[in-house]
Amino acid sequence: MGKGGFQGSHGGGMNMNMIKQAQKVQADMLKMQAELEEKTYTAKSGGGVVEAVVSGKHELISLKINPEAVDPDDVDMLCDMVMAAVNEALRLADTTMNDNMSKLTGGLNLGF
Repeated sequence: MGKGGFQGSHGGGMNMNMIKQAQKVQADMLKMQAELEEKTYTAKSGGGVVEAVVSGKHELISLKINPEAVDPDDVDMLCDMVMAAVNEALRLADTTMNDNMSKLTGGLNLGF
């Protein structure tokens, strides 16, 4: 057995090509991820009385609550509507990012 593991030239050019392609895909993914993190994602609940806006970094940017939704006797309902809007906006951000990454990689599992 020799030292070095990969000896010989069979497939050497192919491996370098694959490495370059993987590096390009990785760079493209990082660029796309940065772009998607800058976008905002909006969701509403309660028929539109609660609106949540999140960033691609999963940060709540704004929360709007229509005064009609504020019922001092039913704070739990308002809390549920806020959670529903925020969670839906976060799901939208995740789905958008995953869909775009899948398009970029063509469904390949590159281990990034």
